[in-house]
Amino acid sequence: MLAIHQVKNSFSDRWIPYCEANGIPFKTVNCYANDIVAQLQGCDALLWHHHQGNPKDIVFAKPLLFALEQAGMKVFPNFNSNWHFDDKVGQKYLFEKAGIEAAEAFVFYTKKEALDWISKASFPKVFKLRGGAGSSNVKLAPDAATAVKLVNKAFGIGFSQYQAMDNLKERLRKYRKGKTDAKDVLKGVIRLAAPPAYAKVSGKEMGYIYFQEFIPGNDHDIRVVVIGDKAYAIKRMVRENDFRASGGGDILYAKELFDDSLIGLSFGINEKLKTQCLALDFVFDKGRPLVVEISFGFSMAGYDPCPGYWTKDLQWHQGSFNPYGWMVEDVLKSIAT
Repeated sequence: MLAIHQVKNSFSDRWIPYCEANGIPFKTVNCYANDIVAQLQGCDALLWHHHQGNPKDIVFAKPLLFALEQAGMKVFPNFNSNWHFDDKVGQKYLFEKAGIEAAEAFVFYTKKEALDWISKASFPKVFKLRGGAGSSNVKLAPDAATAVKLVNKAFGIGFSQYQAMDNLKERLRKYRKGKTDAKDVLKGVIRLAAPPAYAKVSGKEMGYIYFQEFIPGNDHDIRVVVIGDKAYAIKRMVRENDFRASGGGDILYAKELFDDSLIGLSFGINEKLKTQCLALDFVFDKGRPLVVEISFGFSMAGYDPCPGYWTKDLQWHQGSFNPYGWMVEDVLKSIAT
């Protein structure tokens, strides 16, 4: 039997109907409950799509899932899929050690080392905090002076995980393009005075600084999602007068937009990392694909229009598909082995 932590607007919205339609035994559980381990009695696996913007998930999700997995229970996401989730610093070291071609990242843990590096570095560079989705907490440092200001703040008062003014500007941009409503903009205004709970739980980001090489000439990025022996992809256009694509909402789907070699590369990276679900963000340096970030989780709505998917032999399969069902089936296979 599968245990599913049910949360609105998470993968559980698709897992539960899939199990019901296919006669797969499951029950919903409350991972926040003190007796969660007792709730899991008789279950073979736990599926929980936790979120980096949920304050309880930030504190609790990884420890629970890792504890259960170490004790012998199958979980989704498992350790290989999950430990680096919303952790760009950890991903830097993973890419380097695994030999994955990625946009070069630079991390410093003392102000002096960071300033010494800036004095020799070329600009622009991309500044990022360790966590954040949808291009939040991502800025361009166009010159050394800007980078120095960021370093002073990183080793001074620190950064909030929630940048209220930047968030409001993004809501306004989407409102002008018809991608959100006035209620969402009003919520952004309220956030100027009342930041979300997850920002309070996370506390200030300080004591380190992270820069990434800026790769010019990209008007889009490409995200490839690999689940087992299947993959699908979207092309995300950058915002107007910006360099960021993730979270912008301008997405293209046609199969002709994606090179089979990039899909094959994505399968190869997933083999190295041995994940259950891997979303890879690529930019291109004179045609050479470079990984920018990876994740196990993503917003579902942006992928529903995908016209088909690839199998590991790079064969294209036209038509609608259910990647959340693939997740369930892969967990069931892991239980059987």
